[in-house]
Amino acid sequence: MLSVIVETADAGDRLPALLAALTSAAVEGLVREVLIAGGEPPELLAVLREETGAELADDLASALRAARSDRLLVAPAKIRLKPGWLALLAKHLRGGGGDALLMGEGGFFGEKPYGVLIGRNAALALAHPDLKRLRGQLGRGAVRLA
Repeated sequence: MLSVIVETADAGDRLPALLAALTSAAVEGLVREVLIAGGEPPELLAVLREETGAELADDLASALRAARSDRLLVAPAKIRLKPGWLALLAKHLRGGGGDALLMGEGGFFGEKPYGVLIGRNAALALAHPDLKRLRGQLGRGAVRLA
């Protein structure tokens, strides 16, 4: 099972849609918990926490420390998950798949939003974690779940 950490710094307005999409992953037994890292406005986060059971963390580093699973999916709130993302993720995990990128839809100038599937210890090894540094931990040949 995964802990999902949603980084809200850049698109908190898309957070409700992402949390709704993650609900199906929880029902399938793939997601253990969801942590929301950072974000505004606090009133919206409080409502979302109440409705979804997601936990709040001040920032990504705090969320990484609070995560209870050994495998993490860290994604920006702006990601729009592609149709079939859940089946791809489930197949990857059940096949013993390791670190990977979960590619989203959209993005400007060909840059697509992505989530990083990574081990908790590797993520905690970063002094100042952010999504780009987590991506860097995977290397250029990272598996892409698209």
